Amino acid sequence: MTTAHYRTALVWFRRDLRCFDHTALHMALSQADQVYAVFVFDRDILDALPSRYDRRVEFIWHALRELDTQLRQRGGGLMVLQGKAREEIPRLAAQLGVEAVMTHHDYEPQAVARDAAVAATLQQQGRAWLTFKDTVIFEKTEVLTGAGKPFSVFTPYKNAWLKKLTPAELAPRSCDYGQLAAPLPGYALPDLATLGFEHTNLLELGLHPGMTGAQTLLHEFEKRLSAYAERRDFPALKGPSYLSVHLRFGTVSIRQLARLAHAQYLRGDRGAEVWLSELVWRDFYFQILANFPHVVERSFKPDYDRIPWERDEALFQAWCQGRTGYPLVDAAMAQINQTGYMHNRLRMVVASFLTKDLGLDWRWGEAYFAAHLNDFDLAANNGGWQWAASTGCDAQPYFRIFNPVSQSEKFDAEGKFIRKYVPALAKLSNQALHAPWEYPLECELAGIRLGVDYPLPVVRHDEARKKTLARYAVVKG
Repeated sequence: MTTAHYRTALVWFRRDLRCFDHTALHMALSQADQVYAVFVFDRDILDALPSRYDRRVEFIWHALRELDTQLRQRGGGLMVLQGKAREEIPRLAAQLGVEAVMTHHDYEPQAVARDAAVAATLQQQGRAWLTFKDTVIFEKTEVLTGAGKPFSVFTPYKNAWLKKLTPAELAPRSCDYGQLAAPLPGYALPDLATLGFEHTNLLELGLHPGMTGAQTLLHEFEKRLSAYAERRDFPALKGPSYLSVHLRFGTVSIRQLARLAHAQYLRGDRGAEVWLSELVWRDFYFQILANFPHVVERSFKPDYDRIPWERDEALFQAWCQGRTGYPLVDAAMAQINQTGYMHNRLRMVVASFLTKDLGLDWRWGEAYFAAHLNDFDLAANNGGWQWAASTGCDAQPYFRIFNPVSQSEKFDAEGKFIRKYVPALAKLSNQALHAPWEYPLECELAGIRLGVDYPLPVVRHDEARKKTLARYAVVKG
């Protein structure tokens, strides 16, 4: 890291909406006499969103309001712009006359191109462009195989990750010193309507955006972390941390989470060990995206691009709308459609169902999740979908296909989750709930008309499994 000194610097906040344990802010405060802060509602991103009703935009809006308040309490404040970030950042830097712009690395191809354009313009202006690692613990090529190559299999990556970890990687980046500069007038946070977006059900769902919301969740999760391994796979239980959207937008620091997980893992806590593995998976997918950017458009394993996917739009719409006739799949799709969240076990179930029961291209499902998940992150979403479709690195073998009924019976045995999101089936017994078509008399007695009140299965799993094995034969061996 550079040790240059600057009179003024500008910190560009992006997916790091907090003012503590923040590497770019830490570096700016230590290297510059005065530090400005900015966030850009990038129209290149906003205008591409499929709906004006987007919880993520509202989540960001609330997080920015809290961030601005916190910065103002220290004599600074947040300037908020909307426009094309590649144009707005150099323009503001010139207006402020700053000597350096500081921000964090981004690993998504479009963001890499945007940052290159910003860096080039700033260089022409004679300003420094400095970016730092902050989103992950280890990035890009920091964890390599013995042969000096990026890992493509998770378990050896995790082992190398743990071996490389030192207290320095987990240490917080202090931001409790230095001089923040007051923002220029005219850059206040616009309301959602001015941005062209509507208020959503974000707050009604109990989602608490911002730094304080993240800390409240973390403190609550810490009390049940030891039970994480036993509870995490059951969607009706309070098992996950629910911090994924806060990690996505950086209202919590990955270092804070990894410190907690690692400390309890060293004490032999099984729940912490499993949760730490999930955080390592996150780093793993980020390094896959950075080192193998072709995964954004194609299979990680090139041979798998030969798979002849179905092109059935009606089947896809049945999946999207939760009308497949498989209750756990339909409940999971209702959850994402109503809340923007889906339990991790269910993400695997519905992804397997789309690719290996319906035979549809994993990219269709990936795009649907990208449009609907509050915590959508390109690296994790792409990695998860390619894992489920067996096209990715470290993927499950193509002949391992989740049975949606047995998954339902195992992970929602009492049907609490299904009854919540598919209320049409609420009166069925626990036995009939998982495969109602096999209990027509009970459905009739419960007043459920199969094919009317609740759909019949769009495919038969056993038949679909045979078709999938044939479909994947192009990559056999």
